[in-house]
Amino acid sequence: MKKVITFGEIMGRLSPAGYGRITQAQSLNITYGGGEANVAGGLAHIGIPAEHVTCFPNNELGKAATGYYRQVGVDMSHTAYQEGRLGLYFVEFGAAMRPSKVTYDRADSAFANLNPADFNWKEIFKGAGWFHWTGITPAISEAATVALTAALKEAKAQGLTISADVNYRKNLWQYGKSVKEVMPDLIAQCDIIVCGKADAEDILDIVPSGSHKSGWHDICLQIKEHFPNLKKIINTKRGQISASQNTLSATSFDGSKVIKSDTVEITQIVDRIGGGDAFMAGYIYGNLVYGDEAKSLAFAVAASALKHTIEGDINLANLDEIETVMGGDITGRLKR
Repeated sequence: MKKVITFGEIMGRLSPAGYGRITQAQSLNITYGGGEANVAGGLAHIGIPAEHVTCFPNNELGKAATGYYRQVGVDMSHTAYQEGRLGLYFVEFGAAMRPSKVTYDRADSAFANLNPADFNWKEIFKGAGWFHWTGITPAISEAATVALTAALKEAKAQGLTISADVNYRKNLWQYGKSVKEVMPDLIAQCDIIVCGKADAEDILDIVPSGSHKSGWHDICLQIKEHFPNLKKIINTKRGQISASQNTLSATSFDGSKVIKSDTVEITQIVDRIGGGDAFMAGYIYGNLVYGDEAKSLAFAVAASALKHTIEGDINLANLDEIETVMGGDITGRLKR
């Protein structure tokens, strides 16, 4: 099977033990995470060859982060190293009516200051069949945007399937370019995007027309009109009962019809960070293995739901666990 390639920043993740608050913490646990890298990690863990491309500081933190992803089977052989710092984020986990909270400290990281010439995309994409990116990468810096643009051009030339989670992070766009200036040209290179109503409005100025107030199907029709090369638009829907209990489902539009998954209830959330990345990894797996859109959505939702029960950014659910939830069994029965 051909490799899946992802590209984006990996940060250090620091959090108090259990449900402690940052203001209480005397020590912090460290792991590593990044949206695109989490997709690669989730795929590698269930047997899909995956490589993540990034830039780290040339120090012990950069080496530790590289090793962290290698442990779950992610190929990190095209990692660039240079002077600078590792971006950080701090997480405190919510419970019941108290939400989780994330605080970022990522400005001026080695990734933000990467040299686009360090990435030989023609070489990187040898043996690859899929390239995935997110809207976080072009938000970080102009250098990251230049590197991503080159990657997309080469991925297109080599005939890879290109997917993107277009997620808009307003506070990241600080280098002089707006999301509306940058993202449309990047989205135009894609075959598949994850895009919800808020992202469509913030990035593309697309809102439901007067005759479709409910919205998402009409938004998809408008997106398809703007980007005729798109083959699929997908989206997840989260029901927020509390910080500890959510529901999750997904929808897909292929240009003619909408397919919806069943809803899975997550009754005891351990760690919701990386849930969207786990969904994307599951969706890519479904496309590569099942070749069936309904099954792909069901597998992706099951993978994401299970990720909510696992600490850390990467989904470490096993294939049989995901398929069990996909089949409707959410009892969590003890297996001996």
